Amino acid sequence: YNIGGVTYMLTMGVVKNIIPAVASTNAIVSAACVNEAVKILSFCSQTLNTYMMYMGSQGVYSHTFVYERKEDCPVCTTALRKITVSPTTTLNELIEKLKNGDLRLTSPSITASKTLYMPKPPALEKATRPNLDKPLSELITSGEELTITDPILENISLALVVTLE
Repeated sequence: YNIGGVTYMLTMGVVKNIIPAVASTNAIVSAACVNEAVKILSFCSQTLNTYMMYMGSQGVYSHTFVYERKEDCPVCTTALRKITVSPTTTLNELIEKLKNGDLRLTSPSITASKTLYMPKPPALEKATRPNLDKPLSELITSGEELTITDPILENISLALVVTLE
């Protein structure tokens, strides 16, 4: 293909370094699969539960452990979060509760039936900034579900039911 600097020796050197790595990785994964199949068929040992880590540089060692699920984790559960606030609580105060609470949100965007607050882009922030000083009773009804997004949650949105009392 007339690519400058690529010689037969360079090509062979790259191939000799990559092909064995791919083949050995496939062999390790295949061996782990066969090992699990033998354990399932013969009941000779506990099977792999959630995760296997192969440490090839330190010899043949695999470590398994169980990830435990936190019941109120916003990432791995779809449960609605609920919060009760005073009707005079402002949207800004609610945002501060979300920032300082157990979620530790950094820059939350809040929408309901309409957009309540969006920190970015600047045009939306400017358009929704007046809502920050309004009491929640003017913006939403009691029991309404808010959708909250934040950079910490990445591609996940959080559902929050707000009760005004």
